[in-house]
Amino acid sequence: MSRVQSVERAFAVLGALADGPLGVTDVAERVRLPKSTVARLLRALQEEGAVEQATEDSRYRIGGRLATLAASARPGGSIVPIARPDLEELALEAGEAAGLAVPDGFRVHYIDQVDTPNAVQARDWTGTRVPMHAVPSGQVILAHLPATELDRFLAGPLERFTPRTLTEPDELRRRLDEVRAEGIAWVHEEFDLGIDSVAAPILDAGGSAVAAIHVHGPSYRFPRHDRDPRLAERIVAAAAAIAGRLERTSRGAHR
Repeated sequence: MSRVQSVERAFAVLGALADGPLGVTDVAERVRLPKSTVARLLRALQEEGAVEQATEDSRYRIGGRLATLAASARPGGSIVPIARPDLEELALEAGEAAGLAVPDGFRVHYIDQVDTPNAVQARDWTGTRVPMHAVPSGQVILAHLPATELDRFLAGPLERFTPRTLTEPDELRRRLDEVRAEGIAWVHEEFDLGIDSVAAPILDAGGSAVAAIHVHGPSYRFPRHDRDPRLAERIVAAAAAIAGRLERTSRGAHR
């Protein structure tokens, strides 16, 4: 097999996975290649981080490395340097870590974080991918999905991480209605016990959430939604500012 043919087949496999996780047999049928060839391509792509294997059912899905590359390939440059000044201000004002995440299928991929000097800190989530329903960055993205995509997400199993994780579709729908109306999501120990977080979406001109910013920290000192409305206002304003800079950068790149 030539190198060019290998690249073409690898892209065909990635294209097949773009709609959601698939097993080796399903991918082989979609791209019309032998199962052994597809298995070899998937192993090679997995080694490069382009695909990953779901532990629960062994199906393959698009990997986090592609999400990071996609974020870096935005017209006019990466979203990371565009968002970094606001993350630094948020971390300074809140006294907690601030981070940036992008969609990766039905997961969020954390691509940047700014820490604070506090002796006790939450972990650095950069490089981690988490199911959207369990974290506020994911919830603000879910809240802006088209109805058909949201229905597809809710039709699958919702993994429970702590006793507070929302795993009932109707309950999650109600939460997303609130998030959509308020423009922000507060989460209390829903993904990790002892960690609270708040997030806002970064929206494009069409109203789709292309990314999210969040602030997170230990639950014992993290501000609650009914105690510090200023944090909510600041993070919403920061998300809007980043969205505006992205739009201007995009327009400039197309001139």
